[in-house]
This record gives sequence, structure tokens and C-alpha cells, in this order.
Amino acid sequence: MSAFATVAVQGGTKNADTHGALRAPIYDSVAFEHPDARSMQLTFEGKKPAHAYSRITNPTVSDFEQRISSLCGGGFVLAVSSGMAAISNTILALAGADTNIVTSRNLFGNTLSLFQKTLAPWGLETRCVDMTDSSAVAAAIDGETRAVFLESMTNPQLEVADCTAIAGVCRDKGVPLILDNTVMTPYLFDCRKAGVAIEVISSTKYISGGATTIGGLIIDHRTFDWNNAPRLAERAEKFGPMAFLSSLRQEVYRNLGACMAPQTAYLHTLGLETLEMRIEKSCANAMAIARFLSDHPRVRGVHYPGLESSKFHAISNRQFKGRHGGILTFDLESQETCFALIDALQLIRRATNINDNKSLIIHPASTIFAEYNEREKEAMAVRATTIRLSVGIEECEDIIADLASGLDSLPDVKDHGVSSYQE
Repeated sequence: MSAFATVAVQGGTKNADTHGALRAPIYDSVAFEHPDARSMQLTFEGKKPAHAYSRITNPTVSDFEQRISSLCGGGFVLAVSSGMAAISNTILALAGADTNIVTSRNLFGNTLSLFQKTLAPWGLETRCVDMTDSSAVAAAIDGETRAVFLESMTNPQLEVADCTAIAGVCRDKGVPLILDNTVMTPYLFDCRKAGVAIEVISSTKYISGGATTIGGLIIDHRTFDWNNAPRLAERAEKFGPMAFLSSLRQEVYRNLGACMAPQTAYLHTLGLETLEMRIEKSCANAMAIARFLSDHPRVRGVHYPGLESSKFHAISNRQFKGRHGGILTFDLESQETCFALIDALQLIRRATNINDNKSLIIHPASTIFAEYNEREKEAMAVRATTIRLSVGIEECEDIIADLASGLDSLPDVKDHGVSSYQE
């Protein structure tokens, strides 16, 4: 197989364009004409590889899906409208009333809200355990467990679990492992090699190439026997390894309407071409900034798996090719001090999102976790003293200079409580 960057640039469909275009055009059309009624019937039955309606398939989106498949070792890929659509479609295809999923409290806030607040009234139980303890994961799985859900690196806690070990637990228990690989992407973490059944990604982040558009990906790595999934067992008899994808295409995804727009697919395909370079720059910047913040007297603690002091350093080093992502968090004296720093910055943007080309800063406890009370935030390790920095691809010296100026502008306090702790 060619190197990642080569596949990202050259992969996907090899069909020659009518006009010799080097990239797939945007097929901005809702419906597609068929030569005859029989052809239309076969297309709707899924027996002919053709397009009928862009809510179900679209040529530009299909090209993007095939490029992702090439990067992920030939997995079955479905592109959707957002990262949250990727998660919700996946769970709804596998689980139902009176079943459960096993996951962690240390999840992206909207993901946990989906599980505990949106799907719970429909009868889905969410069992939260320590994902760094594979024995706890195993103990939580029972006959009604339909999946284990894990993030390759949690946001904003930056917790890293042993994905291969958890995949082994899932294999022994006969349940699929779903892994949200948004933070690390297929470039830094090979989910198929680790034994992950389904990889979900918010392609809005690194893949989009600069936060141009919202999108998501569902990747079936063909590591799980869908005969063992109660909701898909009957379908598996007919479709075999494509049972999960066919359930999405012919039912869940089709009925929910979470389709990716062709314009989005086009832009995300462009983003793939520079993905490796942008990730390398972002990770290198994050490492340098983490070291700078660790040495600053106004910073109480820095949380980044790239630091040797992090308890997740060894596992992160092993799983992610010696890179540690482009996100870090750090603690100051109080929420008021956090706000003062955020307000003082000139270069770094005050905005949500991660893995943009621009560096972005946010106070998680008062924003993306605003719907949770203090007790719930404490259980999720979300503190009022924590700032999240998504490190972009600007020159590192400029980012550090902005942080240094902001930190130096903070009012003096009697006791900084400086420490170098890692969580």
C-alpha cells in the first residue's frame, strides 16, 4: 500500500471524467435519471450501482467515501452530515429499547447528552465505566449490551485508553467496539489494526481542511461478525459483512436524512490532500506550547499526553505514532482568571471547534458543558479552572507570544498554587 499522503492525494475513484478533470466535480443535483423502468427498480433495490436520490447516494459524496476507504484499508464508508450524525446513526442501527451501551463519562459533552438525555427516554441504558480499566469494561457488558463506545482521546479530559485491550474485551464478549477517532484521525491511529469494529469521525475537524463545512464519517472496518449483533443478525444472513452498512443505507441513514451535501464532500476531499502536513504542524506546535505553559509561573497544570509527566504519555506514544494531537488544556487560579486570559489574547481566536487551521481557545465548563450542573461536571473531570486550546498551524512562536502576553497581563495573586500535576 502507498504512503498515507500519496493515498490521500491520489486515492478514490479512477473513473475518467468526461472533460479530464483531475478531481471529481460537484454533482449538485437531487435526482438522477435512469434509462428505463427496470434500471430504476434495480437501483432502488440496491442491485445496481447507480444513483437515484442524493439523500441516499450522490456521486461527489461517493468519491469522498471511496477516498476514505482507501485510507482505511478498504473499510465500508458512509459519509453523513456531522460527527453527531455519525454517532447517532451508528447507535440507532445497533441498539434499541431495553438494551445498553458501555462507555465513559469522560466524553465530548454532546455525545454524552445524546446517550443520557436524548436516547434514554427511548429505552437505551448508558453504563459509564473507567475506560482505562479494561476489567471494568468487561464487567459492565452483559447479554443486552449492543456496543462499547470509546474516544481515541477524550475532549477535553485528554484521557487515553488502551484501545487494543478494549477491542480484545469486546471480541471476547461478542460486542462491537465503536471508536470516535475525531481527535487523532486515521493518519495517527489505525483503528482496523487495533480491532475496532466501527470508527466514527467528525470530518468537520482535521479532515475538512480548515473548518470549512460540517460533516461526519462512519467506517465499518470489517472486524466484527454481524451475525452476533441481534438487530443485524437477520440482515447478516443476506448481506454478510455488509449487514451494518446495508442497515444504514436502506433504513436508518435513509430514514433519518442525515446526508452529506455534495459541496461538503468536495471540500473535505480537498482537505484530505493536506491532512498529513496540517496534523504534523499542529502536533508539533501543541508539544512546544505545552512545554512553554508547563514552565510558566501562572499556570497551575498542563494536560497534554505528549508531556512525559502525563500518565497517558506511554500509551499515547504507542498508539498514535509518537504524536499526541493538537489539543491541550491548562489550569489557572479560577474561572475569572481563565476569562481574563481569554479576553487578553490577540491572535488566538475565542471560538469553539477543534483542529481548525486557526488556534482556538475556550472555557469548556461554561460553554460546551453548560447544560451540566456542578456535580455532573465534577464527575466528568470538567473544572471551572480549565482552559482548552486547540492548536492551529500558525507559526508556533506567534502563538506562544500571544499566550505569554496574555498571561503576563493577568493581575497578581498572593498564592499561585503552581504545580506540574497531570491528570
